Amino acid sequence: MNNRGVKLEPKLVGDISGDFFIPSYQRGYRWDKEQVEKLLDDILENGSNNYCLQPIVVKNNNNVYELIDGQQRLTTLFLILNFIKYEGYKPRINVNFSLDYETRPDSKGYLENVNKNLAEKNIDFYHIYGAYKAIRDWFIKQKNDSEAVDDIYQYLCKFVKVIWYETNENDSTDLFTRLNIGKIPLTNAELVRALFLSRDNNSDVTEEKQIEIATSWDIIEKELHNEEFWGFLTNKKASKYNTRIELLFEMIADKHEHEKEKYYTFYFFSNKISMDKTPISDLWKEIQNYYLRLKEWFENRDIYHKVGYLVATGVHIQTLIKKAEGNKKSVFLARLDEEIRQRISISTENLWELSYENNSDKEKIENILLLFNVETLRLLKISQEKYSFNAHKSKQWSLEHIHAQNSQGLNKKEDQQKWLRLHLESLRIIAQTDTSSTVRDLIEKIEAKYENIDRIIFDEIFTEVTSVLSEKNDKKDYLHSLSNMALLSFENNAALNNSTFDVKRNKILDMDNAGQYIPICTKRVFLKYYTKSQDYQLHFWGETDRKAYMDAMAGEKGILSNYLM
Repeated sequence: MNNRGVKLEPKLVGDISGDFFIPSYQRGYRWDKEQVEKLLDDILENGSNNYCLQPIVVKNNNNVYELIDGQQRLTTLFLILNFIKYEGYKPRINVNFSLDYETRPDSKGYLENVNKNLAEKNIDFYHIYGAYKAIRDWFIKQKNDSEAVDDIYQYLCKFVKVIWYETNENDSTDLFTRLNIGKIPLTNAELVRALFLSRDNNSDVTEEKQIEIATSWDIIEKELHNEEFWGFLTNKKASKYNTRIELLFEMIADKHEHEKEKYYTFYFFSNKISMDKTPISDLWKEIQNYYLRLKEWFENRDIYHKVGYLVATGVHIQTLIKKAEGNKKSVFLARLDEEIRQRISISTENLWELSYENNSDKEKIENILLLFNVETLRLLKISQEKYSFNAHKSKQWSLEHIHAQNSQGLNKKEDQQKWLRLHLESLRIIAQTDTSSTVRDLIEKIEAKYENIDRIIFDEIFTEVTSVLSEKNDKKDYLHSLSNMALLSFENNAALNNSTFDVKRNKILDMDNAGQYIPICTKRVFLKYYTKSQDYQLHFWGETDRKAYMDAMAGEKGILSNYLM
């Protein structure tokens, strides 16, 4: 636990100095042309913006640094600086560090004087020469090689940094092994952890404080592995994070999506400690308070649903944290309501005008339906059930027509046959109570044509089936309206997407019986929850159903009435 003597800081490439010793447990230099060119391209492209390379991990042994991790990067930087100095571009510059190899003593001299004639002497010389040649060729390819040299040298001295990780680890070989098999990836979170646990120049970090920070860290990390908590906090996939607490650090540092600096959060906390002189114990307390506020929101039913909805529709939770600062809960909830109101930004009248065919309306329809589902669950005060933002994001629920009457996308024979099979089941159920011959004749027609179905025959049968499974005198003008839309997860199933209400209803029931997550309002639609009993009919989604659905959503006492303009 004792991290006394550990140094962890950003360091400009131009400030690297000292003698580096590469022990026998490491292989030799192996970067190829593509890796060297990518490094130079990245440095040039980044220009005068801060740019951080992977950490350099060292151990100080009597003023000689044992290079535990970062050999390939540091060697390439050495070759670039040596090229700039010895190829006549900037002969007066100083290269303030050297590299020596335990098992390859000749490599030190060869690095300092790369010679084509000796390149075939051994595998290490071969790769060193290849990298040096790649550096020379890269500069020659630039429009003005002298100008490119000036730029690269300036960037290395003023903007390109490494994370200097000086450890007091006793067993360097063990540390090297752990680093290189990925057991301790040097992510932002791992570097921040080392920063907080370091007692070098931080007298406030006692051994007891180290234990407290480490224990609290593990608790927060464990809580962030609650998938429902994670789904509430962010739209980002957890798989992108080796350590989930890094998400919390990104929030606190207010890191945005466009930020290219890989170690942005490490720099944020490092600057807080080294430049702002914030005591580590105070900084960790701020982090704990930030986390506890998020945990409190997660456990508060009203805040959970309102904040979760806003995050799911693209609002950063950092923005909402700022709205909460210094305000009572009632004021904060009112601000959340206003944020939601602005998010959907529509009147009751205009809800009826939304159309799935209008691309600009699709996102609005999806946001409205999501809010309808979220609010429906929030208002179930005696229920412990909450809307699962995790399931919503992992399933990628999409807009689907409750009742479809369009064969678009059913071009393949197998899709057409699948559509017919799905609807045969509904037709056979109707035939049990329908005394007319229409349905029985249609069933016989499908069975007769099924094997040799073609587009002309399918379109003819499609029209007849949808007619039977639709309301009489159906004008079809509602097909793409909000009153015929729900959040479903049929993915790319063309036959099911183009199915009538009755087929989709049976599928929803199967999904529900199988324990799959279905948004509450979607489930209610297909169970005819919104339709009064005297108007109830089972097999189609009619005008009465649509009006009841919209009234529950946006009527005088509708779930969304508080959010409509």
